[in-house]
Amino acid sequence: MKNFLKLFLLLFPLLLLTSCFDILDKVNVKADGTGEYTIILNASKSKTRLASISKMETINGKKVPKKGEIENKINEAARIFKATPGISNVKTSMDFDNYIIKLSCNFKKIENINAGLEQLKAKNILGKMVPTQIYSQNLQKKLLTRNKVNTFKADYDKMGKADKEIFNNARYTSVMQFENTVKSQTNSTYLLAPNKKAVKLEADILDLIFQKKQLQNTILFQ
Repeated sequence: MKNFLKLFLLLFPLLLLTSCFDILDKVNVKADGTGEYTIILNASKSKTRLASISKMETINGKKVPKKGEIENKINEAARIFKATPGISNVKTSMDFDNYIIKLSCNFKKIENINAGLEQLKAKNILGKMVPTQIYSQNLQKKLLTRNKVNTFKADYDKMGKADKEIFNNARYTSVMQFENTVKSQTNSTYLLAPNKKAVKLEADILDLIFQKKQLQNTILFQ
């Protein structure tokens, strides 16, 4: 979550001038290791406030980005992902009426997502300290791992009161869907679907920052 939280902090500052937003982080993995990745930032619950903020030049001492600036940043991220080996079918959508932004792509192996994030870091879309090795998979051992990342707490503690309020009602959802059947997982915070082909974690972003909930998980398939 830290990677993508910081990615959205960098790409979509207008949306993070409100504390009421949701991030959906979704992976669909086939038996051969190929799949689709999607990330969505949804701030529709704050669209009235955001529409007012978008007309301002600054707020809380920060420059309010214009629609064109946000579009350029998203398109730049999409171009970088398209140029990453193993990643294809990159798509973006930007709904500025409801403040919903989506980025999706296909991958040959899930580690391609890590490589795409590394490229974003190299092009200064992501900060230098942001970890990028999110996923790993071993098809022979039938394992898929969501790797442990460093906590965002140190960065959070350095923020001012107004910036910290951004996260008060923010929510994060991780959904991992599979063609294979799940035999076991190491993190029971993820709910296993009745058909045993998907796991889901929902959390307040503050719970992730303060590590009340953990994102790392190793999934073993039948």
